[in-house]
Amino acid sequence: MVQVVKVKASSRTEHGSKAAKKLRKTGMVPCVIYGHKESAVSLSASHDELMKIVKHGVRLVDLETDGKIEKALIRDVQWDYLGNDVIHVDFSRVSADEKIHITVSLELKGTAPGLLAGGVLDMPMHSIHIECLVINIPDVIRVNVSELQVGGVIHVKQLVAPEGVKFLADEDAVVVQIVSAKAEVASTMPPELGAAATEPEVIKKPKPVADDEE
Repeated sequence: MVQVVKVKASSRTEHGSKAAKKLRKTGMVPCVIYGHKESAVSLSASHDELMKIVKHGVRLVDLETDGKIEKALIRDVQWDYLGNDVIHVDFSRVSADEKIHITVSLELKGTAPGLLAGGVLDMPMHSIHIECLVINIPDVIRVNVSELQVGGVIHVKQLVAPEGVKFLADEDAVVVQIVSAKAEVASTMPPELGAAATEPEVIKKPKPVADDEE
């Protein structure tokens, strides 16, 4: 079951970039909660508390605002330009028995034999869109690569979904594969170099030049 953390917040009435900047100087972060056909409400919450739960991958919270507790999903997190500090958080109202669509990270499990044989790991998909109940949101979806050889491919349809989770991605989409090192080099080579490598230059023998007639 997904981890639920309580977050304390306060309603706020001041808006705009100046008000947000002033709020952040006090150690608070501007937030908003919306959804369930209710009005959006502007909030503020502790910067340190939000940083802690975001870094731990928390998705679902019990948001306590002025004595009222609402179950909410962290929908969007905005960071500063350096990517170090949370500067805004969007929450959406949810209920425990509600089905939602959400994106979850993929995590590789095991060591692929193909890597030990000199292959190169290619992972075009790092996250996947899923449908599940709010209380069943997985932290990650694990992808077992312990039997993946050179030339081997794992598609979405081969992933094992946790109980109550449905994958929404194309079932034939490639999640991860092991390619040969030679194929990897060829795929990254510019077309003109690839053509030069496959089409040897033909050197023609120069024609003899006839002497001028006297």
